[in-house]
Amino acid sequence: MPGTNLTRNEAQERAALLDVHHYAVDLDLTVSDTEFSSTTVVRFSSREAGGATFADLVDAREPRMWLNGTELDAAAYADNRIALSGLAEGDNELRVETRLPYSRTGEGLHRFVDPADDRVYLYTQFEVPDARRVYTTFEQPDLKATFTFTIDAPEGWTVVSNSPTPEPETLGEGVSRWAFAETKRMSTYITALIAGEYDTVTDTYRGDYDEIPLGIQVRKSLREHLDHEEIFEITKQGFAFFENTFEMGYPFGKYDQAFVPEYNMGAMENAGAVTFRDEYIFRSRQTHAAYESRANTILHEMAHMWFGDLVTMKWWDDLWLNESFAEFASHHAEVNATKYTGAWTGFTNQRKNWAYRQDQLPSTHPIAADNYDLHAVEANFDGITYAKGASTLKQLVAWVGEKDFFAGLRSYFTKHAFGNTELKDLLAELEAASGRELGSWSQEWLQTSGVNTLRPRFVVDEQGGFTSFAVEQTATDDYPTLRRHRIAIGLYDHTDAGLVRRARVETDIEGALTSVDALVGQPQPDLVLLNDDDLTYAKIRLDERSLATLTSSIADIPDSLARALCWGAAWDMLRDAELPARQFVPIVLAGVGTESDLTAVQTLLRQGGSAVALYSAPDNRAALAAEWEHGVRALLDAAAPGSDHQLALVRAYAGAAESDEAISFVTGLLDGSTTLEGLTVDTDLRWSLVTGLARAGAYGDKEIDAELARDNTIAGQENAAGARAARPDAAAKEAAWESVVVRDDLPNETQRSIAGAFQQPGQAELLQPYVERYLDTARTVIQKGVWRASEILQSFFPRANPSAENLATIDAWLADNDDLDPTTRRYVDEGRSDLARALAAQARDAAV
Repeated sequence: MPGTNLTRNEAQERAALLDVHHYAVDLDLTVSDTEFSSTTVVRFSSREAGGATFADLVDAREPRMWLNGTELDAAAYADNRIALSGLAEGDNELRVETRLPYSRTGEGLHRFVDPADDRVYLYTQFEVPDARRVYTTFEQPDLKATFTFTIDAPEGWTVVSNSPTPEPETLGEGVSRWAFAETKRMSTYITALIAGEYDTVTDTYRGDYDEIPLGIQVRKSLREHLDHEEIFEITKQGFAFFENTFEMGYPFGKYDQAFVPEYNMGAMENAGAVTFRDEYIFRSRQTHAAYESRANTILHEMAHMWFGDLVTMKWWDDLWLNESFAEFASHHAEVNATKYTGAWTGFTNQRKNWAYRQDQLPSTHPIAADNYDLHAVEANFDGITYAKGASTLKQLVAWVGEKDFFAGLRSYFTKHAFGNTELKDLLAELEAASGRELGSWSQEWLQTSGVNTLRPRFVVDEQGGFTSFAVEQTATDDYPTLRRHRIAIGLYDHTDAGLVRRARVETDIEGALTSVDALVGQPQPDLVLLNDDDLTYAKIRLDERSLATLTSSIADIPDSLARALCWGAAWDMLRDAELPARQFVPIVLAGVGTESDLTAVQTLLRQGGSAVALYSAPDNRAALAAEWEHGVRALLDAAAPGSDHQLALVRAYAGAAESDEAISFVTGLLDGSTTLEGLTVDTDLRWSLVTGLARAGAYGDKEIDAELARDNTIAGQENAAGARAARPDAAAKEAAWESVVVRDDLPNETQRSIAGAFQQPGQAELLQPYVERYLDTARTVIQKGVWRASEILQSFFPRANPSAENLATIDAWLADNDDLDPTTRRYVDEGRSDLARALAAQARDAAV
């Protein structure tokens, strides 16, 4: 039985039979608090008289269905599909009337009641396959159509969709109707509805093409925190950049950006009606990194308006191209059009690390993955899809040249506007523009898995000069591809101005060993940096002298991108058991206090904590934890009052607090008995401190309840739930397990907060009984749906207590369960890999 799955073969067969022309969707949002009514009329044509296919509709209640005016038997609806047979050649019409449930999982039409004021907010989330939870569809991206949405909702609500919001018609008894104009041709997954008691702020972008009306929707309880000027500024800069670069006006008329609660993703590129998680509306002070990240997300979704929405993949095999392009384009736009000119540094410090980790897991896959069905698609929304793909596109731009790359894109958009494509269609336009043959490049980079490692190999004479220099390239046994790379090599020397680049050589790397004759005769520098300027996607290694230089002097490198590459190399070496945790932690402490890239600061503070908790040898851990706690405190005391570093460091200190002194200090910040010049202990920072104290066992339910009384919002409730789950208390762990794994009535974001706080380093004995319980649950958890199952499988895996015993238990379980659902096996395999990596790193730390 297909359930909610759909195979690529089924989609191809349906697309070969049908053309879909128009959906008329009528939704009544006044039926009840738990369900709404949905009426869909689909006009489509069939290429075959008497043909048979199916339409998609999930969880319908008592549906009535008519095909070409003839009512279908109730049995036609089964297993979330409507069987359609006896199609007319040419025009057909399907009409479906039903009731559907509101979602509390962030899929379909999600309904939320704000605890701050009891106001109601709805929004849709349809990618990958969830428009069929709101109206009857042919749910695949290549069956595009036009849409008209008619919405009945309580009078006075805000109602937003893909077309401009019309004046509502009053129906009486407190109900109004919004009849939206017909949309442009688009895929079902980018249609949208945002409805409820949202406040809206408006503006207009005026560029070289048509004026674009702009809107921002936000919950009333967050309205006071909305910095709409900043959001509109980024939005206008983005439109100016993309319209100029693509030489094509924005294709969907108006542009709304709704910030919505309990959202599963960062954002979604619904055509003209983008949705964002409303944590992007900052209630409290944030560092520069948070604003840079939000700007990137805004630009990412905007890039999709052309690449993804205007021109759309035929099937989800090319999902990577959709997301990788937006990832690349958003950073490119940020650097060239906004004040966030260090965006590529942030990418290297954070997003690329995500890709490298994902690419070294047993679940690694080619960038162009074989997404044979929807379950495979949902599993492959990962760091390879986004960040490795974007890194590869960055390499492609270097390969064909930026001018020719964008010339090819412009031709691609023009030729395929409002249509569907495959990768070969884009490559054809890039080849035509650049004259480069890209078939072999595609095979090498897009259709193979794994990450290469680059190492410097050189000989130095008695005078200290290179007599030979080469770059060694390696790959793993499982994924042995050695790729062609265009890289730069930087030579850095200590000077009065810091650790400054003396020479840079750009060269092509191919095969296992590539000689770089241009460096012969150069004096050996204090630091040899492979992949300088971050041109390619590869792990890099540091020679002994370079590593010694970084240990004491990483802060002396003036260029933030060069530092990012050094940080990344050190982190990779730690995770690959080549650098002991006792050496990695001092490197972080030596440089994080003056690191100018705030994305790096946040990443490094998280990595330093992980080095202590997961990668240090058990016999060394207490001493290293004390070194880390004291080092972070020293950096906090030295941080400039009111600086972003001060804020980031106080959060990290709360997470590191173990000693009586640290716990007393954090407690004092909360109760006001301790102060730091320039630091305001505001709402979000209070929750960071509360969670740190709860994790350390210094705060219990009474204190958490008191904090929740101060902040009885949905964010407060979610933070409180996470703080309770973090406590080193058996009852707290049992309650957390029950809330997420057993119960089905908690909303998605609350469950996510609990799940994310459950596994805490230092609580191994308390968490040990949950190893077997996790494995028992894993056998059947996929029945809860992909979103919930993925959360449980990832968050409750015993990563926080790596031991040889647990590794053996998981290996035996995997061997005994060869019939696991692929999604389940993937996440357990990934956790097993992390466990083995942690044990190898601990052994390296013990060997020092």
